[in-house]
Amino acid sequence: MTTMAATAHRSTPAARPPLGLRERKKIKTRTAIRKATYRLVQEQGYDATTVEQIAEAAEVSPSTVFRYFPTKEDIVVTDEYDPVLEEELRDRPADEELPASLRYVMRQAIERSLSGEYETREEMALRARLMVEVPAVRSRMIESMSVTGRMMCRVVAERTGRDPGDLEVRVYCMGIVGALMEASRYWAEHGQQGDMAAYVDRTLAVLEHGLGRRKSEAP
Repeated sequence: MTTMAATAHRSTPAARPPLGLRERKKIKTRTAIRKATYRLVQEQGYDATTVEQIAEAAEVSPSTVFRYFPTKEDIVVTDEYDPVLEEELRDRPADEELPASLRYVMRQAIERSLSGEYETREEMALRARLMVEVPAVRSRMIESMSVTGRMMCRVVAERTGRDPGDLEVRVYCMGIVGALMEASRYWAEHGQQGDMAAYVDRTLAVLEHGLGRRKSEAP
């Protein structure tokens, strides 16, 4: 491992190399499809919204929708965060404690979400609500956790000198992903009234320090 002084720190979007034209077009298309879906779901509900309607609203063909999103649930579940999270985790100082790195990059992701870089606060809230209310979305979200989990396993393995397939690495990373999913669900179940960033901090604190007794119950 390198020392903190020797580690390049590129945590802001402006410091990253610009995306190529092809990748920008892909993101633009995915975003248009996702926003069309959110708009239609807000107007008529999830079950009543069809892929054909989404395609028409996004001004693409149904085959294009399926090329980017294999199922309707994937439109809700899939986002642009994983590559950014992976890059930012790799860019944190090598001697920084892993929980501190995770807390930093997750807070950055939430701040970008609320700023509208990838989606608006309303869209973020709708996605969380659909995860709670629509069984098909919740099921697909659970399946997709493995993708984020594998990404985290790669980064954590590099940081700890372990193999990405080690049981301990997999348990640690999937525990984090599952815990963050529960934080999002908790936020949705409570009407998106709390501070999502604070919920993430609480979530990571539990994973880092364990679950203690309530202070009122302590002897």
